Formats: sequence, C-alpha cells, structure tokens
Amino acid sequence: MKPSKALLEKYARLIVEVGANVQSGQTVRLYAAVNEHEFACLVAEACYKAGAKRVSMEWSCDTKSRLDYTYAEEAVLSETSDWEKAKLQQMVDDLPVRIYIESDDPDALAGIDPKKLSNVMRARSAIVKPYRNAIEGKHQWVIAALPSPKWAMKCFPDLSEEEAMERLWDAVLKTVRITESNDPVALWKAHTDSISARAAWLNQQGFSSLAYRSSNGTNFTVELIPGASWEGAREANGENGVFFVPNMPTEEVFTSPYAGRCEGKLVAVKPLSWNSQLIDKFSITFERGRAVACSAEQGQELLEQMLHMDESSCMLGEVALVPKESPVNQCGFLFYNTLFDENACCHVALGMGFKEVLPGGQDMTMAEAQKLGLNDSVIHVDFMIGADDLSVIGIRPDGSCLPIFENGTWASSLADR
Repeated sequence: MKPSKALLEKYARLIVEVGANVQSGQTVRLYAAVNEHEFACLVAEACYKAGAKRVSMEWSCDTKSRLDYTYAEEAVLSETSDWEKAKLQQMVDDLPVRIYIESDDPDALAGIDPKKLSNVMRARSAIVKPYRNAIEGKHQWVIAALPSPKWAMKCFPDLSEEEAMERLWDAVLKTVRITESNDPVALWKAHTDSISARAAWLNQQGFSSLAYRSSNGTNFTVELIPGASWEGAREANGENGVFFVPNMPTEEVFTSPYAGRCEGKLVAVKPLSWNSQLIDKFSITFERGRAVACSAEQGQELLEQMLHMDESSCMLGEVALVPKESPVNQCGFLFYNTLFDENACCHVALGMGFKEVLPGGQDMTMAEAQKLGLNDSVIHVDFMIGADDLSVIGIRPDGSCLPIFENGTWASSLADR
C-alpha cells in the first residue's frame, strides 16, 4: 500500500528541510526517475516553500539507460558532449543544492557486458571528476530513496508486487524515522547529535591506526591520516556554513585513511550491487596499501575491473563505523542499494577519499590533499565488513590501544557515550 499523501509530504519536507536544508534564494537541482514525477514534484514544492529561487529537474529512465548500453557503441557512450560540459560548468558557477531521489531497478543493466559498463564509467568519470572536485565542500546535497516496483520485487521476489512495495516502504520510512504521527525533524536532530558526539569522542582519542578482526577471516590494519577528523551525519557547506545531512538514512561515523598504508584481508559480509551486477561472498587482500588479490564466488571479473578502474581504485578512501543495531540492519534484508546497505554495518570504500576530513581540506586542491595522504580516484565504492563478532581496536602513536567495537557494535565501555 502506498503511503498517504500527508506522509509523502512529510517525507519530502524532511528531505528538503533536514537533508538538503534548502535556504532562501538558493537554486536546486533535483534528480529523479521519470516514473517518480509525482513525488519529485512534492519535493520541488517543498523546496519552493523553503525559499528556493529556482528548482531544475534532471530526469532519468532505467529503460532508456538499458537501451543505450544495448545498442549504442562503447565509444559513443564514453563521449561527453559540449552541452553536458556546459551544464557541469554551470553547476560549478551556481553551486546549486543537489537532491537525488533514488528508485532505480537494481537489475536495470543486468546482463550488459561488464567491461563495457566499466569502460564507459571510467571514460565519463574522468571528464566529470574535475567539475565534481570543484564543488566539493561548497554546496549542500542529499541522497534519499523512493521505493519502486522493480526495486521492491528485487528485495522480496517471493511476494506480490503490492506486498513487496508495502514491505519496502515500511523499511524506508523506518530507516528515515518517519511515522504518521511523529515529528521526524526532532528525531533527526537527536539522531545526528548522537552521531556527532561519537565522532567528537573519536577525534579526542588521537588514534593513528585501526585494527580489525573477526572470525570470518578479516585480519586488517589501516593507518589514519594525522589530523584528519572523524565525521558523521551532518556536514557544513564551506561557502555559507549551512549544515545538511547528505545521506538519508545515515548511521555511520567515518574518516578517510592514509592512502597506501594498510595491510591484511577484509572479508565482505554482504553482497555488493555495482552497475546492476552482484559481487557476492568476496574478500580483498591488501599489501602496502594496495589490493593485491581478491576472491569472489560471484562477480570475480567485475570485482577485478573495479580494482583497476584507475591507479588508485585499489586503495581505500573511507573507513566507517556502524553498529549492527542499525535500523537498516534490523530490517533483515539486502536493499541492493548502497545508500541503505552501507548503513547496515561497518564498511570501507575503495577509491576516492573526502577532502573535508582534512584540516582546511575544503580549500585544498586535490593534489594538495593527496600529499597529506588522501586517496583520489574516479570511483568510491563501499562494501560491508561488519560481521557480528567484528572487533575494531584504536591504536595511538605511543602504542596504547583502546577497543572501539566489540562483537559488531560499540565497545561496552563506550555504550553510554
């Protein structure tokens, strides 16, 4: 059953007022699928009511994307036209608030040649990346989700479409803390305050590295960038100081590790959906900071392609702590959507790191950030390593240690923090 219009309007307002935190006089770029135009218009109206000067719509269509990859040549798909570059430059000039409403079919590109997908992504990402770097830390943005029938049936293939949609809607609303009668804005303030407090505590500890252990074979250590901060939930627009919540839902506290300084093996605890292809039951082994071996029962070739998207895609750009009690994890199923699945348990990300975790990072060039240890890549792909018995130990420069995670959640000594 589809939620009531009142509930959908409440969700739209939450996305706009808490997620994007649209301010009076700002322009907004709203990205949504063509079949979700009704909800997109609710979000657009919420933007205008928040004071937006102009709301532009960017439409997508899974069916059209599949037709492109089925019939168009790889070289053609890899091109970025002048008008696309002009639109990217306009984004750099205007610094609009960007709102993404995800509702994609996880299988939209299933069966398409993974090499073709990877090559097109690599080519287009190389063009887009300078524009993306130019706006990083200088605008507000948020990603939220809207259930669609194909996404719901992917998650619940044994149910009818109506039942599957109801289950997925229930899960989405639960994870973004919305009910018919509550005040989600107040709940989100308490939630983001709690995550920010965890990040502040981690920043006080001065850890120089982390050690991960679990019985599934994860045995891994990673060095942290000196002075880099732990962040979580809220971010600040470096241009105007406005706080926003870029991911809804969000449960993580994260930082960027020192690129090229990690050792050991990480074992994934959930499948990874990437480019409509599934990578499952996989592990990655790192030596001297780079992935040197990987193994997957499903998607081995795709995993290898991911690790070779560019020279730095085999290194880490993020480590994130998420307790197994996360509402996303408690839903008990795979969402086939990274926005949700990364917020189920602890994870790491291959590829690009976050300049904003560095002191003064928002004003740095990427080259300057790289000199301090930040990874730079055309990809940023999260995968989940939060086993139920995962332990994470924080190690300080003097060698002293402190448990951060025990049995997949915050250590008992930190439970009340």
